[in-house]
Amino acid sequence: MGEDEFGVCLDLMTLQSMEIDADGQWMADPARSPKIRRISASEQIHSALRERIVALELAPGRGLSRQEIAEYYGVSQTPVRDAMLKLEEEGLLTVYPQSKTEVSKIDIVHARETQFLRLSLELEVARKLCLAGPDSVAEARKILMLQEEAVGEEGLERFSRLDWHFHRALCEAAGVVNLWSLITSRSGHIDRLRNLNLPDPGKPANILHYHQLILSAIAAGDVAATEAAVRGHLGGTLSQVEDIIARYPQFV
Repeated sequence: MGEDEFGVCLDLMTLQSMEIDADGQWMADPARSPKIRRISASEQIHSALRERIVALELAPGRGLSRQEIAEYYGVSQTPVRDAMLKLEEEGLLTVYPQSKTEVSKIDIVHARETQFLRLSLELEVARKLCLAGPDSVAEARKILMLQEEAVGEEGLERFSRLDWHFHRALCEAAGVVNLWSLITSRSGHIDRLRNLNLPDPGKPANILHYHQLILSAIAAGDVAATEAAVRGHLGGTLSQVEDIIARYPQFV
């Protein structure tokens, strides 16, 4: 197994404690960093594997060896086992006892359920922010500017990361950031569908269009327009699901 297979990545808790500088780099926020606890080896391995599964670097059906992962990280198999059990609970790994472990296929039913949950949350967030006024989405505007810059870059990794932070910023502004973390923990299947859909021509521009619509409607205090923009935005990937399945039948 090469060194590029299981590189350590920042976990979501660490990313949540960071802010963006003028160059679009993530910088630690001293006011919030003390809240971040040291994470265990199993949590680090879970985050690293989950990131690669969602990004489709570890494709559905790919076999994973607990021993090889443990050797790469220089740890015992116990934290790897714990990380894999958590990924299995999230539906991202399929474990065959005494046999093998594979990255799970994309579960369309699970993706639709998570999308329903996320839509319900973000519609309520939209209503609350419309009442709060335009200043409540200042952080989201900042992220959108960086996302507009990222769309012209080679590769979409940074664009996708900023997209996650855009929606998290809206939830944080509405005071429900813990619910966003809950959605994220369930979003592995729908996020993989989005990552299959993201490189399609016009998709990044469409995402930016809806982000702009959402912020403009919130600034205007127009609840109906904000809700319509949220529905249009979040329904995009699932409206293309049959086409995605036809193009990537090996992943579902």
